[in-house]
Amino acid sequence: MVDLKDLSYDELGELIASIGEPKFRTKQIFSWLHKGVEAFDEMTDISKKTREKLSQFSFVSTLKIREKYVSKLDKTTKYLFELPDGNCIESVVMYYKHGISICISSQVGCRMGCAFCASTIGGLYRSLSAGEILNQVIFAQKDIGERISNIVMMGIGEPLDNYDNVIKFLHNVNHPEGLNIGYRHISLSTCGVVDKIYELAKEKLPITLSVSLHAPNDDIRNSIMPINRRYNISELITACKAYICETTRRISFEYSLISGVNDSKENAKELASLLKGMLCHVNLIPVNKVKERGFEKGTKEQIEMFTNTLISLGINATVRRELGSDISASCGQLRKKLMDSEK
Repeated sequence: MVDLKDLSYDELGELIASIGEPKFRTKQIFSWLHKGVEAFDEMTDISKKTREKLSQFSFVSTLKIREKYVSKLDKTTKYLFELPDGNCIESVVMYYKHGISICISSQVGCRMGCAFCASTIGGLYRSLSAGEILNQVIFAQKDIGERISNIVMMGIGEPLDNYDNVIKFLHNVNHPEGLNIGYRHISLSTCGVVDKIYELAKEKLPITLSVSLHAPNDDIRNSIMPINRRYNISELITACKAYICETTRRISFEYSLISGVNDSKENAKELASLLKGMLCHVNLIPVNKVKERGFEKGTKEQIEMFTNTLISLGINATVRRELGSDISASCGQLRKKLMDSEK
């Protein structure tokens, strides 16, 4: 059985033609899928005969809201979605003046092993299909009753470790007959899978690439990010420069500030030297506390010192505003809590 949401618009068109249906059915069905229908019978302008044909070899996938938390501070909404196989993933809806954003997952678990991250505890279970990635946007939007205009692929999993499904998802979510979310309103985060950064550059999608750097040198990065032992900082920065050259798009470097690990003035100076001359922005993130990790964020003064040092050395840097602090809105924590309760 084929999940129709796993298909691109053209693939759906080929399938529709193969069962003898007219071409315009593709547009109708694709549109219905992105509106969040949960069964063929909800496609009211599709004939019963056509729906019966489709149901013989395909289905419409759904997500179940297992848990939902809404912040009393800023309306940030966190979902624990249950997949049909019983696995769970997290998505977070955030409200900004410029619109509503959603942070989505690309895998169930993660194999990258970053030392400060809750998502990777327990390792990787499996990757999500293109339709499962899409469903997070569809069903969150359906639940809140408002249009989601921005997507951040920074939830559970490493998007570039699920490359083909992520690329198909990006094309589908951007399609004018679907949710029609512009590429420039989509950010994709990677911990530094260098070979896939080169592949992504060739796609020439005008998305924003966010690179989780989190250290100014190999010694620190090796200790907190295992991926650095495969692709060191020099290789990563070279790939980022190639990406900028190929796409003419600015890269956002994510940098979690961990007290006593990577947040000294010397670390800031070294980071500035590393990024000097690049078309980039540094997004500073006071580290989220994860009890299994033991990392702490620095004081307000320490964070300000690091930020101001970067700016004084010509690096565009800002501190990310914390959202949903009363509901543990950073991804991985809710799923980990559920896993612990089921042991």
